Parts: sequence; structure tokens; C-alpha cells
Amino acid sequence: MGRIKKPTQAERIYKYMQAHKNGITSLQALDYCSCIDLAGRIRDLRERGIEINSEYVMVRNRNGEKCRVKRYWLAS
Repeated sequence: MGRIKKPTQAERIYKYMQAHKNGITSLQALDYCSCIDLAGRIRDLRERGIEINSEYVMVRNRNGEKCRVKRYWLAS
């Protein structure tokens, strides 16, 4: 019997963005996809021809402090 291939981080990020139209930030990528290098996985997806938009947004970190992060979402 063959092994079941587990999804790559890039595949998990892509599926997350499909399900969440507001996109994904690095903290969400870490929490939901166990991905530390979101920018690298976004680059991988773009190299596969997937159109992804991005912008900087202000969010609150785990300590309640405001910080600027990049948010990525699938282009329509």
C-alpha cells in the first residue's frame, strides 16, 4: 500500500486563502498552517502561477501591541 502524501506548507497556505477571503498574515500562517516563512511560501505559490495580492495592515500581536504586518490574499 502506498504512502499518503501530506500537503506541503504552500498547499496548506493556498487552501487557507481559498477558505478565508480576507487572506492570511504571518501569525495566522504560524497558528493554522505551522508555517514560519509565509513570504517564502507565497513566493513558491506565485512561481506556480497563482496570483496573490498583498498589503501592509495594522494588527495587534499576542501582547496586545499594534504592529504592521503583510496580509496576502488570492487575486480574484
